[in-house]
Amino acid sequence: MAERTTPIRVLIAKPGLDGHDRGAKVLARGLRDEGFEVIYTGLRRTVDAIVAAAIEEDVDVVGCSILSGAHATLLPKLVASLRSSGASDVLVVAGGIIPEADRPELEQAGISGIFGPGTTIAEVATFLRANARRR
Repeated sequence: MAERTTPIRVLIAKPGLDGHDRGAKVLARGLRDEGFEVIYTGLRRTVDAIVAAAIEEDVDVVGCSILSGAHATLLPKLVASLRSSGASDVLVVAGGIIPEADRPELEQAGISGIFGPGTTIAEVATFLRANARRR
C-alpha cells in the first residue's frame, strides 16, 4: 500500500448538550502533536453542523466526544447523515462515557471505534492511522 502523502484530517466534535470539553481539547492537542491536522468544532453542535463542517473541511475522520448519554441517538444520526451527504468514506469514532452494552448497536450503525476513559492518545492515533481512508 502506498505511503500517505498528506496528514490525516480529523474533526473533533461535541454533539448535543454536553458542556464538558476538556477531554476533546486534550485529544485535539495530542493528535496535533502526533502529526494529524485537527479541527475542533466547539461545544453543543448539532448533527447537521458537524456533518457540514466535516464536508467543508474534507476530513478523513469525525471523532465525537460525548458524555451526555445521548450517544445512542446522536451517533447513528451522524453516520446516516454523513452517508446521505456523500461522505460515507469518513471514519466515525467516538469517545466518552459509552456503556459496553451500547457498543454493538453503535458499531452496527457505523461507529468504527469507541474509546473510553483511560484510552491514550497513542492508542487513538494508532487506530486512526490504521483505519482512516487513504488519499
